[in-house]
Amino acid sequence: MENDIHAYTRNVQISAQKVRLVVDLVRGKDVQEAIEVLRFVTNRAARPVSKLVASAMANAEENFGISRDDLYVYSIQADEGPTRKWRRFGARGRFKPWLRRSSHISVVLRERG
Repeated sequence: MENDIHAYTRNVQISAQKVRLVVDLVRGKDVQEAIEVLRFVTNRAARPVSKLVASAMANAEENFGISRDDLYVYSIQADEGPTRKWRRFGARGRFKPWLRRSSHISVVLRERG
């Protein structure tokens, strides 16, 4: 198998559903192009995804000696992380749970050609 460069981030305090909207924008793109796209996305999830792709790119350069111009996003996915349940009290003494969702993001880069 080819050199796969992995990077992971865990427990990002944004729901996986919202992160997937951003992740779908960069899947299959060159690394440089992906970072440029993420710079102009206004969604809050763009910042951790951008940092993760940049981290994977740095891993490739440092550990494998691969140029950043040859890399592309082979796969990137956002999975659900743990959900914190917060108390919110409603009318007539009822309990209304707030679900504070989180996500785990993983990226795999490959060398083109």
